[in-house]
Amino acid sequence: LAGVVRKEHIPVDSHFFEDLGANSLVMAHFCARVRKRPDLPAVSMRDVYGHPTIRRLAAALAETPEEAPAQVPAQVTTPAEPGSTARYVLCGALQFVVFALYCVLAGTVTARGYEWISAGDGVADVYGRAVVFGGALFAGMCVFPVLAKWLLVGRWKETDFPVWSLAYVRFWTVKTLLRGSPMVLFIGNPVYVLYLRALGARIGPGVTILTRDVPVCTDLLTVGAGTVIRKDCHLLCYEAHAGRIRTGPVTLGSGVYVGENTVLGIGTSMGDGSQLGHASALYGGLAVPAGAHWHGSPARPTDVEYVRVPPARCTASRRFGYGLAALLQTVLLWVPLGLAGTYLLLDAVPALDTLLDPASQSLGSARFYGEALGLSAATFGGFLLVGAITVAVLPRLLKPFLRADRVYPLYGFHYSLHRTIARMTNIKFFKWLCGDSSYIVPYLRSIGYDLSEVEQTGSNFGT
Repeated sequence: LAGVVRKEHIPVDSHFFEDLGANSLVMAHFCARVRKRPDLPAVSMRDVYGHPTIRRLAAALAETPEEAPAQVPAQVTTPAEPGSTARYVLCGALQFVVFALYCVLAGTVTARGYEWISAGDGVADVYGRAVVFGGALFAGMCVFPVLAKWLLVGRWKETDFPVWSLAYVRFWTVKTLLRGSPMVLFIGNPVYVLYLRALGARIGPGVTILTRDVPVCTDLLTVGAGTVIRKDCHLLCYEAHAGRIRTGPVTLGSGVYVGENTVLGIGTSMGDGSQLGHASALYGGLAVPAGAHWHGSPARPTDVEYVRVPPARCTASRRFGYGLAALLQTVLLWVPLGLAGTYLLLDAVPALDTLLDPASQSLGSARFYGEALGLSAATFGGFLLVGAITVAVLPRLLKPFLRADRVYPLYGFHYSLHRTIARMTNIKFFKWLCGDSSYIVPYLRSIGYDLSEVEQTGSNFGT
């Protein structure tokens, strides 16, 4: 430490930052020097901030061997096969064929459905046809990935295979279909849990899953009763390493709490009643004992309590009713409104006769592409305008219905309001659009951020 802070004498009780004038970069250099000494225990920046004197740091490190988690066991992997340009190109060609076939199928079904809906007589008939077609389309898009998974893969097992192989094409196809399924919109809904069970996951009753990262190798996922998995948690049950895809189990016991922005590697497990803190990583082979609390990257024991909300009664009938209401709302309201609304809107624009005439052989005419460009530009511009207004106004209108410091049960009216506000204020599209530009500051202010005085530089905030 004397070498990095450039002082001859270091009192063992002097504070690293307040007394010695060190900063995070200096102490990172100190940690690096200590790690190079085989006769000293490894020091992390977390240790430095938690124990900012030599005396306290030494005392904490003396207890480390008893508190630290077990070492990650060595992973045994079949050596990667030599790369092959032919296999690489063939894999890409197969992926393109799969994608093209899916686009042709989706386009054909959509076109036929649009023609059938447009043949309706009056608003009521158009809406009825939209309900029938929309419901069938929604069910098909949900069931198709499940069928593809069981036909192409069957039951996932613990194994590994090289990338760019036929096994990889099957893996990629299933993964892409799962992430494109409309069931992703039901995150935080009991229906989503049922969907994962249909894919082979073993999930107990009363489980709440809020992450949008859909598990791919679902047969290797086990979740006990009453477990809560917060948003942006990665538990994919596979990893890529040295040119190979390796699958493995992820096991969570009953009453487990998994924080936000966490990573659970393959071969990991958490015992009953255990907790993993936010922004933590549980690497392959590590196991959190029952009732233990871990955090950090790599995760290690802590005494922090992450479940700070008292339990609220949430019956099975409440979960069933909430899931059924969400399905009916989707099939009877949102999907028909989207389909019928699109038809009625386009029907009200007579200038698009060339683009919308199925009998017209006009693919070679300039008017066809002009109408297509105008329609897509108007749609995109309308989305920007309506979306920006919705993001800025809707959460403020819903806010009075939620009171701070009050516990609401899951799967009810207030839960729906909370989920709506969370989704409206975290739409990634507008952060991609405005991030790293001068627009990001007024955008953040429009959705409610209190930024005080900001010197506009054009890159105050990234995406």
